[in-house]
Amino acid sequence: MSLSIIKPGLLDSIQDLGRYGYSSWGINPGGVMDGYAARVANMLVGNDPGEAVMEIHFPAAQILFEQNALISITGADFTATLNDDEKIGTWRPIVVRRNTLLHFPKWASGSRCYLAVHGGFCVPKWLNSYSTNLKAAAGGFHGRKLEKGDEVPFKENSIYFAGLLKEAREYQPLSWRVDTRRAYDLPHEILFTTGHEWCQLTSASQRDMLNNNFMIHPFSDRMGYQLRGVPLRRQEQSELVSSGVGFGTIQLLPDGQLILLMADHQTTGGYPRVGHVISSQLPKLAQLRPSDSIQFRMVDMPTAEELLFSQEHELSIIQRACYDHLNQLVW
Repeated sequence: MSLSIIKPGLLDSIQDLGRYGYSSWGINPGGVMDGYAARVANMLVGNDPGEAVMEIHFPAAQILFEQNALISITGADFTATLNDDEKIGTWRPIVVRRNTLLHFPKWASGSRCYLAVHGGFCVPKWLNSYSTNLKAAAGGFHGRKLEKGDEVPFKENSIYFAGLLKEAREYQPLSWRVDTRRAYDLPHEILFTTGHEWCQLTSASQRDMLNNNFMIHPFSDRMGYQLRGVPLRRQEQSELVSSGVGFGTIQLLPDGQLILLMADHQTTGGYPRVGHVISSQLPKLAQLRPSDSIQFRMVDMPTAEELLFSQEHELSIIQRACYDHLNQLVW
């Protein structure tokens, strides 16, 4: 079982939740930009949340399913359509018949979506992860983005779902979907905690960061979002020793602008770390696009932890509900 790339997208790749434990070698975790959407995509089709998914950007690929498959699409809305028929929607499981063509003709919202298939994609692990590291040309599907003619195999199915297809229908949406309003509420308001060098900002710059909007520059990518806004200043200009950085670190560049590190960030950095986007906000951040604006709002660490625990609790409920729904259908 496999799918074929009929027409390649802008930057479609195989990713999972990341490659951890190798930062001392200079290898960043990478992985999906929106971990919430990727995990839910896997839950909807009965996979482990950490299975490999396809991360899709717009303009997106056209994909042919060479066998019957149970799929889900989460994250951004690119008007997913099967066989030029009606829009199939996101955040729900769908059974598709062999030789069904999936394409994404129109952008509607968000920055990247995730395709999961029941069983997962059968690609080799590199350093305990399926994620594609483009700079190292390793992991994922031959260490690169997906191209025309690629055939990506599936792992063996553990659920028999072909009987759910109605006669003469090419696909069958199943009867449940996930409500994601809490995870993506107030998309332009991003909560952060102060970083190690926050206190080095002038009082005026601290106020400016909290009271002004910052626009995502078009040159932004999976490594980082370059932000444009009122220039911020430090009390004293001094050299810093390079130190560890992570997904969501907000750094101050020499020109007074900010850069927000994303999934493919470097492992260390020498720019002042003025803040860190809290973990529960990273899904919202991943779905912002160039020219979108960000309003930063400061929270303390107990609030950040409470929001993360709440999101993880919500995901555990979603996972249990998806498994129960699938089991009722197939057993």
